[in-house]
Amino acid sequence: MSKKDQSNEEDLQNKEESLNGSDVESDSDQELESSQQDDNKEEIGTPTYEELFDKKEELEGLLLRANADLDNALKRTLTEVEKAHKYGTERLLIDLLPIIDNLESALSNLSKNSTKEDKEGIELTLKSFESTLDKFGMVPIYPKGEEFNPEKHEAVSMEKDKNKKDGFIGNIYQRGWELHSRVIRPARVTVVKN
Repeated sequence: MSKKDQSNEEDLQNKEESLNGSDVESDSDQELESSQQDDNKEEIGTPTYEELFDKKEELEGLLLRANADLDNALKRTLTEVEKAHKYGTERLLIDLLPIIDNLESALSNLSKNSTKEDKEGIELTLKSFESTLDKFGMVPIYPKGEEFNPEKHEAVSMEKDKNKKDGFIGNIYQRGWELHSRVIRPARVTVVKN
């Protein structure tokens, strides 16, 4: 290749580069684009002091609410566990009440032929049952001389009694029971109405 051909070829390349953009210009273009991207990143990624303060307040509020929810859940769980301990035996104790009723009925309906030992045996068995129920927090409702209370008493019928005021309890057919001040079975009674 002659020198002339080489110079023509170099001129041709220079012209093509000038038309397409030179390597130097493309580097500056890339730098310009990257600086614009950096500016955009700064605008997006750098919050102001007020924004940071608001975000901090929001996160503190969320933390306080989460702690309050956790405390409430803990208190609710403790209350439920306490109730389970208190009233967990309720069904068993309710199932034992007919046995006590039968023992009371047996005592009141003893025949004249029964011995003193029979009566004492039934009384001791009844006392044993009652003391066991007392250990579990069961208290009898025996409303002799009380005013009728629908929360603790179940009215079976009405009766007249000149010696008692209206609204008071007359006869008691079956005593009621409370478990830790919760009425398990109301007392079955008659109510005086003159």
